[in-house]
Amino acid sequence: MKRVRCAIYTRKSSEEGLEQDFNSLHAQREACAAYILSQASEGWSLLEEEYDDGGLSGGTLERPALQRLLGDIEAGKIDIVVVYKVDRLTRSLIDFAKLVETLDRTEVSFVSVTQSFNTTNSMGRLTLNMLLSFAQFEREVTAERIRDKIAASKAKGMWMGGIVPLGYEANGRTLAIIEEHAAVIRDLFRRYCEIGNVRLLKEQLDDEGMMLPERFTATGRKMGGVPFTRGQIYKILSNPVYIGEIHHKGQAYDGQHEAIIEPELWAMVQEQLAANRQGEQRAPTIKARSVLAGKVFDEHGEPLVASHACKSKVRYRYYVGKKGSDEAERSDGGWRVPALELEKAVCEGIADEVCQPLALVDKIGLRLLPDQVSPLTRTAQQLADRLSKRERQVVRLLVGEVRIWRDTITVQLNTGSVIAEMGLEMPGDEPTALSITIPVRLKRSGRAMRLLQFDGRAPGTPEPQEHLVRLLHRARSCWSEMLDRGLSPAAFAREQGVTSSYVTRLVRLNFLAPRIIESIVSGTQPAVLDAKTLLGQSDLPLDWSRQEDLLLR
Repeated sequence: MKRVRCAIYTRKSSEEGLEQDFNSLHAQREACAAYILSQASEGWSLLEEEYDDGGLSGGTLERPALQRLLGDIEAGKIDIVVVYKVDRLTRSLIDFAKLVETLDRTEVSFVSVTQSFNTTNSMGRLTLNMLLSFAQFEREVTAERIRDKIAASKAKGMWMGGIVPLGYEANGRTLAIIEEHAAVIRDLFRRYCEIGNVRLLKEQLDDEGMMLPERFTATGRKMGGVPFTRGQIYKILSNPVYIGEIHHKGQAYDGQHEAIIEPELWAMVQEQLAANRQGEQRAPTIKARSVLAGKVFDEHGEPLVASHACKSKVRYRYYVGKKGSDEAERSDGGWRVPALELEKAVCEGIADEVCQPLALVDKIGLRLLPDQVSPLTRTAQQLADRLSKRERQVVRLLVGEVRIWRDTITVQLNTGSVIAEMGLEMPGDEPTALSITIPVRLKRSGRAMRLLQFDGRAPGTPEPQEHLVRLLHRARSCWSEMLDRGLSPAAFAREQGVTSSYVTRLVRLNFLAPRIIESIVSGTQPAVLDAKTLLGQSDLPLDWSRQEDLLLR
């Protein structure tokens, strides 16, 4: 009789009770082992290897024991996988379909002890699919009810959890004032009205040795006891909870808690904060606004202010810093980074991170329910699309600080905003701070610094540079007209009111290598390849390979 090798897989979602001598995993294993023993006449035998996942959700396939099980299946070590119930293996219909595909491909059967399912036949697979479909539907309906309940509760002004703002403590579904801490909040608001600058306010607090009051989360984790940061001060000054409001999905509701700050003082602070936002272009006629204004800093923590220059009726935007401290930087004018390149790099870097929502949620330290995975994936893709389009509202909401180094860009994200935009609720504990690193290098081009990928191209999705395309078109038009009319470069230059040198250099562009022209039209040329570089090649070689070495390096 042929030996049928059976592997048992067990799982428990929470860690509660796992420390006991006999826990849920043991109970599942005993039931499965007894079933295998009952099939001994069919040649079934239990493998010694144990596949147990304790304290892990069934909403993902990224579980250590499950991955070991799949690896052994691929290696041909297993004939049948035995589980206590179907949901021990997965709670997702999509994940189950992937598992069934793997089992079918490797000719491995799947058996559920308590539900009498067997994937060796089509009826068993149909029954399982129907069961999981209804289970997933039930979870989605339950999640919708929870979200509706939270929205309704917040509309009534209830506190629905999360990190309690400084100055309050949780009291059921409302907040109670801690007078000692509330006095600190009132003092910060009054000081800001007098000083009118967060940086100067922080310096004053540091000089006085003032610290964040110590607090403890519900889990006992210590918070505070450290100096104030600029980000924390901004967060306090802009938190509407302090005027007795509860916000949800962009809507403001009167909270059931008592306000700490008077409406008049709140209004004065918000007006001052709005007036101090660096580089903000408030004119409604300006089309290209700097979405990172007030959020960009150099490696020393000095701000880079949004600025622009106009040339030939074309507006070029930059983020400009102070002149550097060393002589080399003073001579070249310090930081002057093209805004479009920086914004592309930052937005697409964040979009890439958001496109992996499960990994992102894991970094934050959130636990997902099985029914949250599919909606999270859809929401994350929509958010990534908005970031790729550089939508001003979402970019400014998510980005806390952008710091430019010589070979990288680091982006500090507003974790709370990321959680909210992905349709999740803030955890009870303070979430982990989020930061991403974007590998680019800086190269000086004239007075400006250029952001380059390590292949020499500008960061972000390839985008044709209109001025380069227009230059190639002008070169082709001039060459065609000169040939049609039999004009020399000198005669054509006199007609056009330009120098013959310019016409000669322009005409040479008609003999560029096809690969160079293709890269310009597609927007994949090196970032340093501009009109000045093209026209400045007085001795441009005719050999196409040498041209490519010269211009596409």
